[in-house]
Amino acid sequence: MRPVVLIIDDDLVSQYSTRYVVSQCAPDALIYVSDSAEEALIQLSQLQSARKALPDIIFLDLIMPGMGGWEFIKRFQKVPGLNKETRIYVLSAFTSVKDRDTAKNNSVIAGFFDKPITRNIVKSIFTSRTP
Repeated sequence: MRPVVLIIDDDLVSQYSTRYVVSQCAPDALIYVSDSAEEALIQLSQLQSARKALPDIIFLDLIMPGMGGWEFIKRFQKVPGLNKETRIYVLSAFTSVKDRDTAKNNSVIAGFFDKPITRNIVKSIFTSRTP
């Protein structure tokens, strides 16, 4: 089954590097990119309305202008009908112990990684996918 990935990041270099690594590890992946958490919620709503495949995996930046990653997660969890099997991986250039602890204690977050994400990490994410 073709994986569907959503990258949410306001930094173009981070978007590009994450997209590149994902496409190297899963060449058949359908990859969506959003510049902001607000845009991502709209995009998810549009996919849902159009009955298109929702993301299996979301790579989420925490620090963005406007709505940050933590607020995105809160809102994502409240949207009825969204794929609750979606795994969210936090990617952050600014790592804090508090953020790592919050992520570790949040059942929606499947992992927390420093940017840029590596090919080995993405390979392990895709090989651990449940069909």
